[in-house]
Amino acid sequence: MLRIQDFAQKKIKGEKISMVTCYDYSFARILSDSEVDCLLVGDSLAMTMHGHSTTLPATIAMMALHTAAVVRGASNKFIIADVPFLANRKGLTASVTGIGKLMQAGAHAVKIEGAKGNIELISHLVDSGIPVMGHLGLTPQSVNTLGGFRVQGKNPKEHEQIFKDALAMEQAGCFALVLECIPASLAKEISAALKIPTIGIGAGSAADGQVLVLQDMLGMGKDFHPKFLRTYLKGFDLIKDAFNHYHREVTTGEFPSEKESY
Repeated sequence: MLRIQDFAQKKIKGEKISMVTCYDYSFARILSDSEVDCLLVGDSLAMTMHGHSTTLPATIAMMALHTAAVVRGASNKFIIADVPFLANRKGLTASVTGIGKLMQAGAHAVKIEGAKGNIELISHLVDSGIPVMGHLGLTPQSVNTLGGFRVQGKNPKEHEQIFKDALAMEQAGCFALVLECIPASLAKEISAALKIPTIGIGAGSAADGQVLVLQDMLGMGKDFHPKFLRTYLKGFDLIKDAFNHYHREVTTGEFPSEKESY
């Protein structure tokens, strides 16, 4: 299993980091037997597991429940839990209390979106023994202020701000930084400037690692095909075909057979 120190060492050695989101015990069991480096219990579970249109409905209780399930299924993996919408904006004491519940659920670290207003908290969390992964660029919790899910950092002002925020998050003590949906050139510039590794999603190949949403990479979303996504399985069709195969064998009496009966 990766340790917190291994993230920086991988960057020094030029070894890319692979990260996949995971939200439940069943997939965690499969990932525990895979070569994937680390798992992110993302607040994207509000969308992938609970059917919401954004990540905003995720709560600390929801995140802790899913984190505990993933930990039980993949105890040999480094697991990061997302700090959900507004959970880091309730004052220092309340924020630390909520974030502590994610660590008590078994996470090895937490991920916080955005630098503005979070630097003091990040520094306090790190000083308190809670490793923090940062997240810049397209920060889904800010979807309403960003005007939707769109690429960030395309104009000079946004470019400069994201670069400054990356330096600030490293200075505050983040051990790694997710860069989501920003120009590849900006991700390359940030990755070269930071000592901590960057993990990209829609940020080009120069990042020190990559992360994808599990359901997306397995092709389980029938109509979701963003430019940055590469699918490694036609999951929707394969699983649907299995269900239909089962249905046909039940309705024709082929299942269960005599061998499958007591």
